[in-house]
Amino acid sequence: MSGGQRGIVAAGHPLTCAAAAGILRAGGNAFDAALAAGFAASLTEPMLTSLGGGGFLLAHPADGEGILIDFFSDAPGRGRPDLEPHLLPMTVSFSGTEQVFNIGFGSVAVPGTLAGLLHCHSRFARLPLADIVAPAVRLAREGVTLNAQQAYALGLLVPIHALTERGRALYSPEGRTPCEGERLVNPELADYLEALPRDRGRGLYGGALAQQVGHEMDAGQGLLTAEDLAAYRVIERAPLRFEYRDRCISTNPPPSFGGTLVALALRMLGGLGEAPPRGSVEHALRLAAVMEELEAVRDRAVADPALEAALADSLGRLCASGGTTHVSVCDAEGNAASMTLSNGEGSGYVVPGTGIMLNNMLGEDDLNPEGIHARVPGERVASMMAPTIVEHDGAIDLVLGSGGSKRIRTALVQVIGSVVDYGLPIVDAVAAPRLHWDGERLQIEPGVAPEIVAALERRWPVNLWEERSLYFGGVHAIAVREAAAAGDSRRGGAVSIVAD
Repeated sequence: MSGGQRGIVAAGHPLTCAAAAGILRAGGNAFDAALAAGFAASLTEPMLTSLGGGGFLLAHPADGEGILIDFFSDAPGRGRPDLEPHLLPMTVSFSGTEQVFNIGFGSVAVPGTLAGLLHCHSRFARLPLADIVAPAVRLAREGVTLNAQQAYALGLLVPIHALTERGRALYSPEGRTPCEGERLVNPELADYLEALPRDRGRGLYGGALAQQVGHEMDAGQGLLTAEDLAAYRVIERAPLRFEYRDRCISTNPPPSFGGTLVALALRMLGGLGEAPPRGSVEHALRLAAVMEELEAVRDRAVADPALEAALADSLGRLCASGGTTHVSVCDAEGNAASMTLSNGEGSGYVVPGTGIMLNNMLGEDDLNPEGIHARVPGERVASMMAPTIVEHDGAIDLVLGSGGSKRIRTALVQVIGSVVDYGLPIVDAVAAPRLHWDGERLQIEPGVAPEIVAALERRWPVNLWEERSLYFGGVHAIAVREAAAAGDSRRGGAVSIVAD
């Protein structure tokens, strides 16, 4: 980081960035700032994240080894072995394709985000929790004016926030979906966060509130119980580390799939030799072929857990070792935080008295390919999220991650490849048009040269989009050596550079 900078933040909304930047100015470190951004994002990006969801923080302290804090969701169902969960299918229509999710009480997995943020505060933070939640409290009370991306996402997910009376009161208080320029407030969440430094989440994870959630879940045919909440634990893991070209990359390890698939894709690209000229037909064909193979590998790994373990072991030997949003933070002391958060699309169920909508992780087919009942209660649900840090010559080079469900891995691979293979500035790497193989056809953003599209069409079915879309992920990234950052405009991203 260049002299005169106290820190850099890249996140999914200007107010998310502002919350983190304010903490850096107040003397907080990168982890304080990331946590403030995480709390604030539940107000600024409510259709992408919530304290009732799950996530991961890849922490790289200046004076120690990197560590992955896993606070993703657990499979629920302790004490409810015979209940058939209540699920409602919902189709989300993007401008260029559709994706089906399930919502409702039965889609809720054990929430981990609140527990995870509190764990990270105890583990890494410098400032009091009251200071860290203060920006989110202010946003909850004063409200957040919807921008175009928020209004679009809210419109996509109407069946979710209209499912229950509490959801309607929170997200359509006047009986309709709010439009761009209108303000959303969440006074119950403001009250809850103000009490959080005293409560430290004990009510939700073991008190009367947990009992009430359990009773309401039972009545609504949900699997989540008070026992599930009381048993939830944050897990610390060694990051998955591997080499790509002359970089060492750390990312999310198994049991989640996301980091492993990013590592496999980059290993495939590296194994094909020197990168072809950027923007060439050969470059696009190689990238699409790797995406197609990656999807086949993912299917085999999901079907055969032993194969997934073997893949993870082979990756370890390489280097001796949706609704989603992301926050990247670096500070002047050399600390770096890469945090990805998700609420799925949201279940529609709001925890009474808190303003917190719980997740629909059990309704994500990509996370539960063999069905809900294939999971044992207490088992950590796998995730496609992959908070990532790239090092060069022993120093942090990139801090990045993405939202976007199945598109997370392809978005990250394309951004990392653009920087490492072609030396693109981080702003250009994030803005470049993306490809994604969805298992049936190649999705292509606008901006790809016609001769390249024609070459791809000769080999694969192609869907050429007319506009850029949040479908292709949202990579919020910091390039430390450039002293620069990029917030992905596909998801309303923003950047704050905090000067001394």
